[in-house]
Amino acid sequence: MSYQLSAVVADVELLREQTANLDHAVLAALRQDFALLPVTPQLVTELTGELPDFCTDEPSAAQPFQLVLSSLVSEMLAGWSRQGPVAYLEAEFAGGLGHQSAVVWLGGAISWGPCFDGTLDGPRAQWPINAALARLGAEPGPWIDPFAELGLHLERATAGWLAHGRRGLSADYWDDLAEEWELRQSEQHQQPPRPGPVGDWGSA
Repeated sequence: MSYQLSAVVADVELLREQTANLDHAVLAALRQDFALLPVTPQLVTELTGELPDFCTDEPSAAQPFQLVLSSLVSEMLAGWSRQGPVAYLEAEFAGGLGHQSAVVWLGGAISWGPCFDGTLDGPRAQWPINAALARLGAEPGPWIDPFAELGLHLERATAGWLAHGRRGLSADYWDDLAEEWELRQSEQHQQPPRPGPVGDWGSA
């Protein structure tokens, strides 16, 4: 299965206040009082007055995001971060290959990143999204990492997150699905590695 993410994650009240008057902002609830704001072309256009620009090359350390973070987008997120840390996250996986990238703003400036990883063969805590979520204040819990702890595995694409937010679902609504997902991960990690699509957002 494929996985794709392009989203801003921050405290739910911070995002609610900053997006209250936006027609194309849809907040999806995460655990620990965080929320996810799917970044769509319509949202970028509404926020900046300009069409978004996307990289034509594959993401890399030199260009970690497919969405070009223009000065208008960066300044907007930096402004939001005066009320608390704000992260922009990207990930894309298909057929066992992919990448993830993240950057965090705090106090009106970038405080960490941008960070890119196209192999994810190091410790999970150092993967870009996990590292960014930790800097947002995500607390450890029973799940395998901050990504799963907050519930970012519950939807696999922007359309899913938009539906999640529009239906007003909480991450806890998906407890049964999440428990099944965690069981699958445990079973996979007990088996020898084998080629094929990954079962989560980037583990081998």
